[in-house]
Amino acid sequence: MILRFFTRSLVPILIISLLGCQNNPKVIERDGEPDISRVADDDEQMNRAIKLAKQTVGEFDHALLSQDTALKFLAMKMRFETPEGGGEHIWLNQITKRDKKYYGVIANVPALTTQVKLGDSVEIPKDKISDWMYVQNGKLKGGYTIRALRDQLSASEQKAFDAENGFDVE
Repeated sequence: MILRFFTRSLVPILIISLLGCQNNPKVIERDGEPDISRVADDDEQMNRAIKLAKQTVGEFDHALLSQDTALKFLAMKMRFETPEGGGEHIWLNQITKRDKKYYGVIANVPALTTQVKLGDSVEIPKDKISDWMYVQNGKLKGGYTIRALRDQLSASEQKAFDAENGFDVE
């Protein structure tokens, strides 16, 4: 899995990519882009987070369809295949739903997949959703993969993460 901490397009985001090959370095540094940290593709905590996100996507639906202007940073994360096998999970913003289908815009520069690029508009198949999030009254809702990654940080790293992203993780 690959993880990225960063803010892009006014959406505080943490990126995760699952990789089939685990012989890769733990951190990938890219000029002008956030560092990417890898997590094993069989990471139990991360896989539980993805499963929980899939089970609770109805909560995101409710928020999306409410058109509540107090809700910020509505986003979904989707899995894309990579040429080496495995997948890269990328956040999408500008989420809409039409005819029971989700659509969004790629909000991160992909690191490994060649299927999409920053700014592409895509359909988000339900079976490819790996997370969802929004911020309500300064508190993160959803964001289960974010929580799983944040839980692995030290207390001082968690504090810095919270300050950088501008929301509380309860």
